[in-house]
Amino acid sequence: MIHLASPRAQYQAHAADIRAAVARVLEGGAYILGAEVENFERAFAASCGVAHAVGVGNGTDALVVALKALDVGPGDEVITVSHTAVATAAAVIATGATPVLVDIDSEHYTIDPARIEAAITARSRAIIAVHLYGQAADLDAISAVAQARGLKLIEDCAQSTGGAYRGRPLGSVGDVGTFSFYPTKNLGAIGDGGMVATADAGLAARMRRLRQYGWDEARRTEEVGLNTRLDPLQAAILGAKLPHLAHDNARRTAIAARYADGLSGLPLTLPTARGDCTHVYHLYVVACDDRDRMMQHLGRHGTGSGVHYPVPVHLHPGYAERVRLPDDGLPVTEHAVGRIVSLPMYPELGDDEVDAVIDAVRGFYRR
Repeated sequence: MIHLASPRAQYQAHAADIRAAVARVLEGGAYILGAEVENFERAFAASCGVAHAVGVGNGTDALVVALKALDVGPGDEVITVSHTAVATAAAVIATGATPVLVDIDSEHYTIDPARIEAAITARSRAIIAVHLYGQAADLDAISAVAQARGLKLIEDCAQSTGGAYRGRPLGSVGDVGTFSFYPTKNLGAIGDGGMVATADAGLAARMRRLRQYGWDEARRTEEVGLNTRLDPLQAAILGAKLPHLAHDNARRTAIAARYADGLSGLPLTLPTARGDCTHVYHLYVVACDDRDRMMQHLGRHGTGSGVHYPVPVHLHPGYAERVRLPDDGLPVTEHAVGRIVSLPMYPELGDDEVDAVIDAVRGFYRR
């Protein structure tokens, strides 16, 4: 079986470095925050081209901490998309604010900047631009709206670690970049983890307080915070894997190129990389009119597949009444979710396995 993703293969590729890192933490005796977390924060900040990074428990908490540090709270509104992991909206709701969901562009599946202006109200405080599937959102256009209307910009980089927008690392363009280290991510932990990154020293200091109850260095609190600390074991593992990220992302890009060549000429919509940007292919997502039957065919022929995401946020019963939508709805999002399918994508995939996936997809159209 060719899996859709394989965190185990990623571990095996770096097993010696990971085991050494874990042993170092176990022998060191510092099991909450400490030097391992600080060292990884510095290295990760440098990789993002910013001065500061703050490790937190997971990618959702990274968004919550970022929003709170930017003074988003009850009664406020945050503009983002429905075509994303529900974590994006869950984080907004966790602050007491309301997610205002706008449509995506049909080519890249990221937030459509042309739809943002109409969603802005007197209660709008921030925009969360989700860099979906490893692809940068149109940050020039989004930033222009944010700056003109006095809104903060958060880059949700959960699926795009190592990507770039016009030569700038993703996470360095907005006020804050947020990252997830979920095991299947481009830089994945063996467990959970997250990061917030910023060039603003004051904002970074506040996020450090917020991640640990609101404590300052004397353990006094000026505001209520969370308990969401990056675990030293995960920081050490991530620190061992970070030097390999560029190589792993290059392999993802090579796999994407092999897919593009092998799947050309089929009635599929293949991924399109935004011009002058570095797509890091967290997922390889195609679209077709007979998605469900294709997935069944792939499964019968030993190929995993998935849908990211089959149900947009605004159609989840638990979120439908907690979000605000445009008067004309989200037609591009609702059309896309019925057509998209993710093919296997991880750096350890061999060329023979990629070719087997291509053969399975082509076989569906030879029926």
